[in-house]
Amino acid sequence: MRLMRRVLMLAPLWLLGACAQAPAPAPTVGAGAETCPAASFRGLTGQPRGVLDRMTLPAGTRIIGPRDAVTMDYNPGRMNFEIGEDGRIAKLGCY
Repeated sequence: MRLMRRVLMLAPLWLLGACAQAPAPAPTVGAGAETCPAASFRGLTGQPRGVLDRMTLPAGTRIIGPRDAVTMDYNPGRMNFEIGEDGRIAKLGCY
């Protein structure tokens, strides 16, 4: 009788344990480096933002202004240009 009572008391805990989710795997260092075109755009750092309007940029490229809100999702193949307060390209990379 005692055994059955203990089993019934612990059953909800076992069921809840089965509902736990495994943590998402962390992105590997260097993942997407072969798909990131940032190296070919490095010379644009310090140039006015307007040069980007005259270029063909990779699909999905983001041009981020100094006060723009952006999502923080990591995408190693997405090109990002960050524009500084002075209207020039301050930073670029894939993230």
